[in-house]
Amino acid sequence: MNERGSIDPDMVVDEIMRKWPATVVVVLRYRMHCVGCPIGTFHTVAEACREHLINETDFLLDLETAVRAGR
Repeated sequence: MNERGSIDPDMVVDEIMRKWPATVVVVLRYRMHCVGCPIGTFHTVAEACREHLINETDFLLDLETAVRAGR
């Protein structure tokens, strides 16, 4: 999370899933293929959302909700 306490769209997807394992469920729910994907170690949230045609704002909110619930 950035200084504002939210996940930044420029964060790498793999980094988010490793740091906050509760986010893996969100990624799978959106039917993204980032879990175990070698590109996931390079793709930012913004890039992954563009690639999978997913609304970035909704995805970020769901990731943040999962992080807070996973604490």
